[in-house]
Amino acid sequence: MDRYEIPARELKLARRDARADRTVVRLRSGVTFGGETLAICAGPCAVESAEQLDATARAVAQSGANVLRGGAFKPRTSPYAFQGLGERGLELLRASADRYGLAVVTEVLDPRDVPLVARYADMLQIGARNMQNFALLREVGASGAPVLLKRGLSATVEEWLMAAEYVLDAGNEHVVLCERGVRSFDAATRNLLDLSVVPLLADLTHLPVVVDPSHGTGVARLVEPMALAAVAAGADGILVEVHPEPGEAASDGPQSLRPQEFAALMGHLAGIAAAVGRRLPAASLAA
Repeated sequence: MDRYEIPARELKLARRDARADRTVVRLRSGVTFGGETLAICAGPCAVESAEQLDATARAVAQSGANVLRGGAFKPRTSPYAFQGLGERGLELLRASADRYGLAVVTEVLDPRDVPLVARYADMLQIGARNMQNFALLREVGASGAPVLLKRGLSATVEEWLMAAEYVLDAGNEHVVLCERGVRSFDAATRNLLDLSVVPLLADLTHLPVVVDPSHGTGVARLVEPMALAAVAAGADGILVEVHPEPGEAASDGPQSLRPQEFAALMGHLAGIAAAVGRRLPAASLAA
């Protein structure tokens, strides 16, 4: 055997040969994951205020992002850390996204909150800590809403794909995988970003794959080179944290780009995308 394979009895729906064509996940806004145009998801780690979010949404839309990311519900290691604005954060995400012609992806933490989050978001994110929260996977599967499934902190590729299988088995074909780094022994970076998994998944599954270089490195100056490398490796998009003032961010400031840094990244990304037969979204006219 010249490549890693998962037995068909364990992976019935996510495996590459389960479909004749690769899956393209389409959001109701028209954004696609898996098509020729890359999905560029950008925004703050956490929604902190209307002013902070609006400034970020405008900046990323002007630079060519097509999806606004941001946390309304935040899973934090410490119970005393900022936990997000809840439904108010969802309202702000929807308002800013509509204002600047963006889609919304945001995390859902609790199966009971799936209908609420789906009312505001175009895509539901399952975070790394919840990758094997099987009740939550079944609930987002039953919702039918597009799902961004992040790799768990120490998850194998097989465990990650089996988590996707839960969503698919519930009848939801709209699943995008997100590589965001795995925990390693080395404290030099926040996580170990596994870019080799991008071409590996192209062999194993028909599902689209995006990369989060912000969580994958935890270091703002490493985000651009890893984002470029991700697209060169075949990723269908990137997920990048952007904040107007990273030093004042309620969470993940050290890994967040300033708007001008994100604009520079997008300028450099265009050439890489063209080299691998992809293209960037057009900058939003609304911005």
